[in-house]
Amino acid sequence: MDSQGGWSTRELAELAGTTLKTVRYYHRIGLLTEPDRGVNGYKHYRVAHLIRLLRIRRLVALGVPLADIPTLDESEEDAERILRALDAELAASIERQQRMRADLAGSLRHLDPAELPPTFRESSGDLSEFHRTFALLGSRIHDPWVTALLRGLLATPRTDVGREFDALTEEASDQVRQDLAERYAPEVAREQRSEPRLTDPAKRGAAGGDPRNWSLFLQGVPELYNPAQIDVLRRINAILRKRSDLVSHERSDSSEPELRRGPDSGQSVDTG
Repeated sequence: MDSQGGWSTRELAELAGTTLKTVRYYHRIGLLTEPDRGVNGYKHYRVAHLIRLLRIRRLVALGVPLADIPTLDESEEDAERILRALDAELAASIERQQRMRADLAGSLRHLDPAELPPTFRESSGDLSEFHRTFALLGSRIHDPWVTALLRGLLATPRTDVGREFDALTEEASDQVRQDLAERYAPEVAREQRSEPRLTDPAKRGAAGGDPRNWSLFLQGVPELYNPAQIDVLRRINAILRKRSDLVSHERSDSSEPELRRGPDSGQSVDTG
């Protein structure tokens, strides 16, 4: 306190752990009364002002809106009503935050980005960055069969050769690309056999939905690959076309389906 027995506005603010601007604002809205002024014209705050300011700051810290503070002073019933309403709001807020934490825990558990749609999060498993983006793009296609297909693909653990493809860099040699294509082709063929709509527009149309959505999606997917990965996919397509031609030729020569060896990688191809 100064020689006249009071604090200045700045000193009061420092004692209450707030700012000069805040004290002046409380004066302006009527929460804190103006103190008497000394003969020099300066304000002189007393202990009652400090206690009032500390109470205001405490209520604000509890989440009480400034507009409700005067009501708290009117009666105990009003104070209880306001504080109980605030408690209910805090409980609801805590519940929302707990749900958010649960969602974040799921994201961390599956190592997927926070923006991965909840529809796919449970089946995300061991996803590469490409497959996370694949799921995010695919989620914008609202056809039920697409959602089911993507969930199934994402729930299937990545194989060793799949991880090799994910990690393939543009510097990969021609021999590395061809070897990978040979080993990856049987997996691609199995996926195509398990879901014919991946490659058959007619079957996609029969499933309902707007076929243009799927076409636009497929046009955008190649942008997620690097040039080496695109080259491997082209080689896989060539391998599968070659095997398909061979199977068609063998079927024309035999009425009985059988298992034959693939001409390129030695993998068995189910011709039946």
